[in-house]
Amino acid sequence: MIRKSPPDWISTTVGDACSIRNDLRLPISREERVKMDGPYPYYGPTGQLDAIADFRLDGTFALIGEDGDHFLDVEKKPQTILVSGKFNVNNHAHVIESTDLCGAEWFYNYFRHRSIKPFLTRQGAGRYKLNKAALQELPIVLPPPQEQAALNALFREWDTAIQKTEQLIAAKERRYSGQVGQLIDGRSKSKSWRNVSIRNIADRVQRQGDGGDYPLLTISSASGFIRQEDRYSRYMAGESAKTYTLLRSGEFSYNKGNSKRYEFGCVFQLRDYDAALVPNVYVSFKLHESVCATYMRHLFTADYLKSQLRALVKTGVRNNGLLNIRPDEFMGTTVPLPPLDQQIRIANFLDAASAEIDLLKQQLASLRTQKRGLMQKLLSGQWRLSVREEMS
Repeated sequence: MIRKSPPDWISTTVGDACSIRNDLRLPISREERVKMDGPYPYYGPTGQLDAIADFRLDGTFALIGEDGDHFLDVEKKPQTILVSGKFNVNNHAHVIESTDLCGAEWFYNYFRHRSIKPFLTRQGAGRYKLNKAALQELPIVLPPPQEQAALNALFREWDTAIQKTEQLIAAKERRYSGQVGQLIDGRSKSKSWRNVSIRNIADRVQRQGDGGDYPLLTISSASGFIRQEDRYSRYMAGESAKTYTLLRSGEFSYNKGNSKRYEFGCVFQLRDYDAALVPNVYVSFKLHESVCATYMRHLFTADYLKSQLRALVKTGVRNNGLLNIRPDEFMGTTVPLPPLDQQIRIANFLDAASAEIDLLKQQLASLRTQKRGLMQKLLSGQWRLSVREEMS
């Protein structure tokens, strides 16, 4: 059933309600931008690309992509950007300016996580395009200007709470990594500590599935093992799942893909499943019983192997996104290993620090979920704000 908007809201189209200012766009190649270094941001459809010496736009505008694959993942990827100040935009994003009917910030919020797939045209395999004519035909619902302003202000408050939580998590993670370094580097000079290679304290895991119904997992640098269907919009493995590695609870995998958080790959322990199938490009291994797995997990989480992995990278990143690090090279990296009782004491201390970070991440996920639900109700007019209270 289609829910009707409140009677004082206007149902119209972007073309009739908004001012599309693509005349202000400034296409400049990356090579040219290098010669134009300056303070003014240069935006593309999904974020800032560069900064140059001059600007074309001055004020508050909303941007929505003209092309890109972000259109297919509206839940996780924002479809719009809100920019204020002096800046520039390339020719891959449409520029929306405020009018008396529709503010740029309302457009930004309304389409931020809204699917517009029926209005897109294909531009090659997996690539979609929102041309200007299709943009003009997009339906949009508009509250009165005062109510738009009140809703925008409320959404900003939620964004601020989310941003502060993200910043707190980042600060806690930096502190956690520092604690790992202090505990390890400060004590590793003791004669009771050994510097050992992973191959001497672990065995490679290369077992294939036994026909059982196991979940297919992939590694996210942000959260560790996750179900493959939660990361990708469609099932990715296909027949190749037959070659996946069967990983059991407590075992580890090294993902050679690079990311912002783990530039040279990351190592995670399987903890939330009894067993699962993981891509065979991961370097999977099982620690010997004489090693505290929790101690090692904290070393890997804190990216302790980073400098060694950096030294192993020879020619950057391959076309498939995997670093040029062979399994035997990874297994040859070394870690500081104290006596088992000290491993356990260090692990217990770091468990407390990481538990605080985990709790903050749960709060962040809850904030995002609550905000998404709130936006769905408010952007449709199903819930209303008291404008007098909000604007007083």
